Parts: sequence; structure tokens; C-alpha cells
Amino acid sequence: MPYECLIVDKKDTYAVVTLNRPPANAISSKLMEELDAAIDELDDDAAVRCIVLTGSGDRFFSAGADIKEMSKGGGVVGDKTRGTLRRHQAVTTRIDRCYKPVIAALNGMALGGGCELALACHMRIAAEDVTLGQPEVNLGIIPGYGGTQRLPRLVGKAKGLEMALLGTLVSAREALDIGLVNRVVPNGQLMAEVDKLARKLAKQPPIAVRLILDAVSRGLDTTLEQGLGIEAENFGEAIASEDAREGITAFIEKREPKFKGR
Repeated sequence: MPYECLIVDKKDTYAVVTLNRPPANAISSKLMEELDAAIDELDDDAAVRCIVLTGSGDRFFSAGADIKEMSKGGGVVGDKTRGTLRRHQAVTTRIDRCYKPVIAALNGMALGGGCELALACHMRIAAEDVTLGQPEVNLGIIPGYGGTQRLPRLVGKAKGLEMALLGTLVSAREALDIGLVNRVVPNGQLMAEVDKLARKLAKQPPIAVRLILDAVSRGLDTTLEQGLGIEAENFGEAIASEDAREGITAFIEKREPKFKGR
């Protein structure tokens, strides 16, 4: 489908979804609607085994919610029924629960809702001059796309509260130290490094990848004992797949496996 706020570029084994609302790639209701549709489309495409989410330009991944839209009552704050907010939260949950790995390629600042989009991705790779944070408190509001929930889960309660209560911004290096991003790469090398990672993930067995993502996502929302039950259930599905037979056979024969997602 055609997109107004996104650019979707399908490579041979993965796809790049670019937030395209210059100059700051501000998050509007339209952008979130299109992002939801794009993730659905790519999740259903068997040729796509990994998804990269990034921003246009080199200054912003996304500066957060479109304040002008919000102030006019067309965005999250102006919606008295909380319906818009819940729909936007559903998009971040859709990313979080995607059957395929989603990498946030942080090419520039990721603030507010932009940081929350990154938090919803499975991995975050940042250029070295990137800053991230949840500065909503400085506007008298709070994070609304999952920041109060996902941020503490990633960096711990104390650091998550510090960032949310003070509106603290962190550098890419500090984000790496606290576990907010997976890797930091030199400026100008971000997409080359992300390409390598996406291609490596795309070579992994699709069924096992899906089941790992599912087990981690569902398991973190429950007790350890229940999580182990989910793991056992998913292990049973994985071991019964053709990919598992191929992987085991290839290991014994000392050759590269050829996974087909069956």
C-alpha cells in the first residue's frame, strides 16, 4: 500500500521502514496508523525475515509526538476517551510482539514517543552521537506509548524513574552502559552495521526465531514457572519442525544449514 509518512524498502531478506515526516519525524496519528499497517504487511511476507525501523535524515530518529496535533485536540492529549492513546500503545505492542526481529536503527535523537518506538523494538543500534530520553515530564505530561513500562524493564526501576521524572537525556554510550541500546557504532556506519545484523538474523531459522520472540515476550509478563511452561511448549513446536531436522543434520554433517521456515 502507498504510505504518506513512511518509506518501506524491501531488500532481499529484510525490509527497512523509515519514518518520513521531516524535519523531526514527529509521530502523528497518521504515521502510527501507517506503521501498524506496514508491520502487518511485513510480518505476513515470507520473504521478509527481519524488519529495520529508522528515521529519515541524520538528526532525528523521531523527536516524539506531534505537539501541534496534540494541541489541536487531534492527538493523544486532546482525546478525552483515551482511545487515540490506546491505539498508539497498540502499535508499539504490535512491534514488540512481531513474529520477526525488529531492529531500531537510531540515526538521530530518539525522544519521547520516538524513544518509546525504539523501546518496542527487539534490538536497538545507535550511532555514537545519538541521544535518547523521555522528556515528557517537562511538558507536564507523562510517557504514553509504553515508556513507563518498557523503560524500567530494560534499564531497571531506579534508572527508569530517574529518566522519566527528571526528563533526563542520555548519550548513546550511556544508553549502552545501562542496557538501553545493544550496540553503538561510529557515525556514518550505522546502516552498514544494521545491514550486517539484519542479514545475519534473516539467516536464522524462522520458526525458532518466532518461538524465541514469543517465549520471551509472553514469559516476561508472567512468573518464572509459567514462563518455563511457555518455553517447553515452544520447544516442542520447534523440535518438530523441518528446520530443526535440517539444523541437526547440518551440524552432524559439518555444513551450513539451509532453513526454509517449515
